[in-house]
Amino acid sequence: MKVIEHIQQAKDTLISFEILPPLKGKSIAALHRILDQLIEHQPSFINVTYHRAEYKYKLLDNGLFEKVFTRKRPGTVGICAAIKYKYGVDTVPHLLCGGFSRSETEDALVDLHYLGIDNVLLLRGDAMKMERSFSPEPDGNINALELVEQTVRLNNGEYLEKDLTNATETNFCIGVAGYPEKHFESPNRKTDLKYLKQKVDAGADYIVTQMFFDNQQYFDFVDRCRAADIHVPIIPGIKPITTKRQLQTLPGIFHVELPDELVEAVEASKSKEEIRDAGAKWASQQCKELIEYGVPCLHFYTMSNLGPIEQIMKAIR
Repeated sequence: MKVIEHIQQAKDTLISFEILPPLKGKSIAALHRILDQLIEHQPSFINVTYHRAEYKYKLLDNGLFEKVFTRKRPGTVGICAAIKYKYGVDTVPHLLCGGFSRSETEDALVDLHYLGIDNVLLLRGDAMKMERSFSPEPDGNINALELVEQTVRLNNGEYLEKDLTNATETNFCIGVAGYPEKHFESPNRKTDLKYLKQKVDAGADYIVTQMFFDNQQYFDFVDRCRAADIHVPIIPGIKPITTKRQLQTLPGIFHVELPDELVEAVEASKSKEEIRDAGAKWASQQCKELIEYGVPCLHFYTMSNLGPIEQIMKAIR
């Protein structure tokens, strides 16, 4: 079932979770233990992140360096299929521009179509650690807009091989990312909104926001979207603070602002438990206000940390 169909049929605010694939070499059993608990909260769908390959230089015996590529968290497509058929829950695999050619993207979409997975979240992806700015593959999509366009063409039966006859159409529901506080590479919010509208006009069915910690940022973002003639559902992304270190890392990595009251509550906490409690209480209050506002779904960036999620679920249900 498609995400947009879940939203259209819902009478109340839905719940969804985002999880990470296991590190290469690790068993899926640990992920199952996490999912066993998440499923108890009856999510409408579960997102599974995709991770581009990274490279490092390995010193050889002859003194030269070899460039070695590795993907730390492979298996997104397989995990989505495993979740769908083990738990009977719809899954949303992330697909990236970074690290993938158009042919590899098409092959991934074909695999998903064969597996009966009809949802995708399409993202440009971040630059690699050693890159100053994002660099696509030589034959890859440059940005999320191109990724949306490729997926829409496949939905219309248009494959990269133009000579295919009677090609099967896919039927993907397409999600894209939105940034209440704007994408850090955009010069201003107006430009950022222009790019978002292009993705929606190209065929995106819904938007999932970057995490935010001040609900007014989300409310204002929705107002700006509607004024710009963007009328697809906008799902808020929620991330509970779990460590003091995140007061520095989250703004640095995700370019979000943390409210004074939240920062003060976390800084005043004297133990790990108090920190998690402060973060969960803040996120719970966010969720209550968002539900009252009438959001279609609450999407939780779990990072495989279940403690805060359990506390939030108890508070809002």
